[in-house]
Amino acid sequence: MRITISGPAGSGKTTACSKLAAVLSLDAVVFGNIFREFAAEKGLTLTELGDLAEKDRSIDEMIDSRIVQIARDRDDIILESRLAAYMLNRNGIPAFKIYMDASPDVRIKRVGIRENETAEQALKVTAERQASEERRYKTYYNIDLKDTSVYDLIINTDDLDPDQVIQLILEALEDNGCL
Repeated sequence: MRITISGPAGSGKTTACSKLAAVLSLDAVVFGNIFREFAAEKGLTLTELGDLAEKDRSIDEMIDSRIVQIARDRDDIILESRLAAYMLNRNGIPAFKIYMDASPDVRIKRVGIRENETAEQALKVTAERQASEERRYKTYYNIDLKDTSVYDLIINTDDLDPDQVIQLILEALEDNGCL
């Protein structure tokens, strides 16, 4: 089974992806890690790479084409990416699509802890990154990240620990005949 997990920074999607992969014994690909590695290779911050990607659409197209190719090649995979659900949907590739969200305060706190930043730094960087992604995806693909109609399951993780999130996902997978 293919599963996509999407959502904004700090929503808990990477944690859920890792835990779900372990529970279901599936491989997982986290495209945020690919973006981070690419930034590091170029000696750029995520914000700087995002700025560059606004001028050079080939960066996003390279990553997004990898999403589609991996999904075509693998029936059993978890793909964690902002655009995975949209890309698979547009290419007629079946998957169970999950969107995770959390309030801005919760997300900023999580990002700050993860990146070892103050709340102010995390807010600034996260807001810049989110704005860049929204502009790029709208310009390049005509995708509005606020449109969640493509998803099979939407989870607000504000008051949930990772195990509770996994339990909700497993129940939804079972209810939809995926397990």
